[in-house]
Amino acid sequence: MIRRLIPALATAMLVTALAACAPASDDRPLVVVSTNILGDVVTELVGDEADVMTLMRPNADPHSFEISAQEAARLRAADLVVSNGLGLEEGLQQHLDAAAADGVGTFVAGDVIDILDYREGDAAGLPDPHFWTDPARMAEVVDALVPALSRLPGVDGAAIAANAADYGDGLAALDADMTEAFAAIPGARRALVTNHHVFGYLAERFDFRLIGAVIPGGTTLAAPSASDLAGLVTAIESTGVPAIFAESSSPDRLMRALAEEADVHVEVIELYTESLTEPGGGADTYLTMMRVNTERIATGLSS
Repeated sequence: MIRRLIPALATAMLVTALAACAPASDDRPLVVVSTNILGDVVTELVGDEADVMTLMRPNADPHSFEISAQEAARLRAADLVVSNGLGLEEGLQQHLDAAAADGVGTFVAGDVIDILDYREGDAAGLPDPHFWTDPARMAEVVDALVPALSRLPGVDGAAIAANAADYGDGLAALDADMTEAFAAIPGARRALVTNHHVFGYLAERFDFRLIGAVIPGGTTLAAPSASDLAGLVTAIESTGVPAIFAESSSPDRLMRALAEEADVHVEVIELYTESLTEPGGGADTYLTMMRVNTERIATGLSS
């Protein structure tokens, strides 16, 4: 009898040991975030109070990234979905709409800020979704996120408010540093040329002129014409800007071709404008990304 009990006892002990080693199920509320920029901000705000799943991979293009069927299922089972809105997540919008139709709580950043419209190009008159290039508007989004996150089941609202206060201090310091760095750029050089129209909010906040973009629209999915490029070359030559800026999430082939066409020396400088990098990639948080871009813009236009 004892011999027959030994194998059964050993099996039971093994099952118990494996169960003890297995990770406990996460019963925290699930927050699904569309872009990695907002994903970083939401993660900073919630701390350990919620499980945050960011859909957009590092170095991806927010206009065109797609998600798996498993991610789409988690999206529709979330306690809260946080998205940028204003037409940014073109490849994801159908899934965001489906989640909202299923009754999932939603927070759209574009609904809580003062929106700018594109002034030129194919998207003229449409809302510009790139609000995060202005840290003051990101601060408005943070303020509006606090009550939305605090309403999640089981979270400590005071902890989220404290995290938001700390993050707000970081945004205020960033804003002050950007103001100081950009003020040192000579007025004649406070002009921006980029892959596509991404700096409308930054230009308004810090008094830059937008000369134009290689892709004359608000999305990287558009394509420039020969006349668009020719007109932009003329503008670059007439203003004499020493640098133009290519985004890390978009190929810079067109930017380099544009620089070669202009009858002046123009440096092509890479910026991290629409996506964070992987950890250690140079711009793995929103605050880091903005500081890197500030330094590169200020140096490129002042040299």
